[in-house]
Amino acid sequence: MKITDLNPRLVWEIFDEITKVPRPTHHLEKMEKFLVDWAIRHNIEVHTDEVGNVMMRVPATPGHENAPTIVLQGHQDMVAEKTPDSTHDFFNDPITTIVDGEWVRADRTTLGADNGMGCAAAMACLIDPDLVHGPLEALLTVDEEQGLIGANGLQPGFITGEILLNLDSEEMGSLVVGCAGGKVTTCYLPFRSEPTPSDRVFFKVNLTGLKGGHSGMEINLGRANANAQLARFLWEANRITPLELCAIDGGGLANAIPRDAHAIVAIEREDENDFRNFAVKFGEEIHAEFAAVENSDFKFEVKEEPRHDHLIDSETAHRLIAALFACPNGVQGMSAAIPGLVETSCNLASVKMTKENVIEIVVHQRSSVDSRRDEIADRISALFGMIGADVKFDDAYVGWNPNPDSRVLKVAEECYEKLFGAKPKVEALHAGLECGLFLEKMPALDMVSFGPTLKDIHSPAEKANIKSVEEFYTLLKAMITKLAE
Repeated sequence: MKITDLNPRLVWEIFDEITKVPRPTHHLEKMEKFLVDWAIRHNIEVHTDEVGNVMMRVPATPGHENAPTIVLQGHQDMVAEKTPDSTHDFFNDPITTIVDGEWVRADRTTLGADNGMGCAAAMACLIDPDLVHGPLEALLTVDEEQGLIGANGLQPGFITGEILLNLDSEEMGSLVVGCAGGKVTTCYLPFRSEPTPSDRVFFKVNLTGLKGGHSGMEINLGRANANAQLARFLWEANRITPLELCAIDGGGLANAIPRDAHAIVAIEREDENDFRNFAVKFGEEIHAEFAAVENSDFKFEVKEEPRHDHLIDSETAHRLIAALFACPNGVQGMSAAIPGLVETSCNLASVKMTKENVIEIVVHQRSSVDSRRDEIADRISALFGMIGADVKFDDAYVGWNPNPDSRVLKVAEECYEKLFGAKPKVEALHAGLECGLFLEKMPALDMVSFGPTLKDIHSPAEKANIKSVEEFYTLLKAMITKLAE
């Protein structure tokens, strides 16, 4: 079965078109062209702005011209993650979709339902012949996943709606009315490349196959962070058999929990057996610790490597290992206001070596309390500053505080109960949404966020629940029609 055979067919057909367009964050030229061409093909008014946001507008169903204008909002970009054995090229290849029982997934890559499904639903509403509606605008923003660039760059007046429906949540049955803010901290640590002593043996330490996932939505699940666990091994191993660091690499995107990391180390030949024995013990320990929350087949391996002629100077390497091991990671505090909600978290997102002899460490902080977000960022700055790193803060974004008097929330609750015979969950998220930035620019906006059920987003295991997509679109249409009365 193909996804174009699924219901609601209109949504899945548009999503199928979207999956054929390469659209990793910061590389959205092809997506912008697709959206503009799609709008022109359907005789829809379309505009773009300086940062690449696309806005489509359709008039009201006759007789509903005086209804409030509704903005249907999603983001164009997707997180580009794949398994180590995948040859997928995110800049050129279409996503291969697979119908797998009750779910749709991709072939060893992220699916891009975050937020391609929101975009598809918004676009479907613009051309759905059965939908009764007031004036509609679809706002499809750029580069939400890294920097919220589209929301940051949105100018007042580009959209005219009074109500905004954000279609970027991942649990059907949940109405989101608030979210955390965040900040990305990048640390640049210079090092000297030195010749490797002659009496050394070399090993590649490899941690692969972890679940990873969204660093906001899934940070509370206690999954292993590949960078943090690699740093732990290097720190503990160095106390038993002194080691030198030749190379280190782990993680990728700031908002994805790292699934894979590796390091190449040099040790004295006489310490080889002790090093191997400790590695076996460590592997057994972390498999036991994470058995309940991780893939059963994740691998921690230590394999002998050919000789490496150069290594990171010893002083920098040992400071780096210590700082990575000490770096805050995971949940840092729970909300006192909302039981069960993560308030503050850190994701040790990536560790990369550049050609300029600099090690780049990226840490993503999130918090529903801006002062706590900044405090954690400052702690990381202090930690890596002490070892000689140059620290910069990027991509800070504000949270979204719930509005208890929201009219659109009341309409959403009413429509949900009428359709499904149950009350929806009303909640705030630890993940970041663009809504806080919209509200900062347009304080009168009335907003709610919802979407179909997506699992394991920001990882190659990402999948969309088929039934929930139909329920999501049914709810969306019911709300639009109700708001047009």
